[in-house]
Amino acid sequence: MSGSKKKQFSIKYISEYIDASIDGDVDLEINKISTIEDAEHGSITFLANSKYNKLIDTTKASAVVVKSKIKTNKKITFLVCEDPYLAYAKISKLFSNEEDFNRGMIKNNTFIHDSAVLKDGSVIGPNVFIGENCIIGDNTVIYPNTTLLRDVSIGDNCKIYPNAILGSDGFGFAPSKDGYKKIEQLGSLVIGDNVEVGAGCTIDRGAISDTIIGNGVILDNQVHIAHNVRLGNNSAIAASCAIAGSTKIGKNFKMGGLSGVLGHLEICDDVTVGAHTLITKSIKSSGNYIGIMPAQHYSNWSKSAVFIKKRGK
Repeated sequence: MSGSKKKQFSIKYISEYIDASIDGDVDLEINKISTIEDAEHGSITFLANSKYNKLIDTTKASAVVVKSKIKTNKKITFLVCEDPYLAYAKISKLFSNEEDFNRGMIKNNTFIHDSAVLKDGSVIGPNVFIGENCIIGDNTVIYPNTTLLRDVSIGDNCKIYPNAILGSDGFGFAPSKDGYKKIEQLGSLVIGDNVEVGAGCTIDRGAISDTIIGNGVILDNQVHIAHNVRLGNNSAIAASCAIAGSTKIGKNFKMGGLSGVLGHLEICDDVTVGAHTLITKSIKSSGNYIGIMPAQHYSNWSKSAVFIKKRGK
């Protein structure tokens, strides 16, 4: 859905920009940066973790940024450099566009970008910002003081409560010797039908691919969902929970308050997470999961932690 203007760069230009050598087609033209799974002809992607090297044989990318050439039977161009993740951060800048806060209409202290689409029956409260390439579905209500930054699509019959921030930048930075280099967030946020987003929630748009919230999802207040998360239909998340980036969650997921899910995990359908629980590994079996440790004096907590660790072996 992203409304970024179409850009194209030669592989020679990109190689010089990230200080990489070319192994392959030196006349290649690149028009998109993609994940290795979603890449198409004309895309460039990157490999910063060797466990994903197997995807080289299935990717449709035209070029891949790597630390060293990977053996494959596919016709693919490699850009070889010292730090592929840092190179990805630099390339993301090439495909980003400046935020457009000026081209729009202001009414009741609400800003609606010229490119935004508001469908029949949508209701927009005061002090709302609706940015570039946003879509509001039929009979959807956006409550006051809410921000849809850019590239946000909301389905029909949704309610977005006050002070929610949708389509914000995810937390993407690549470390370098000169400090952290920002990874531009080029994806979108897609919210399904019949979704309720509580007051003060933050849902980031994707880094490259999209963040997706399924149909029928309900979020309590103060929930944070990071970039590239996919949250399944009819999930319910209580207040002050956080889901880290690139985690894929099945349908009917339930999450008690003050809980968290780490990034890059996969959680199957019909999982319930108890309050104040941290999910650190992928879950492949449906059921209830809980990890509460009641407050104790530090000396007692230390003994309990040792006991639990021994019992778990």
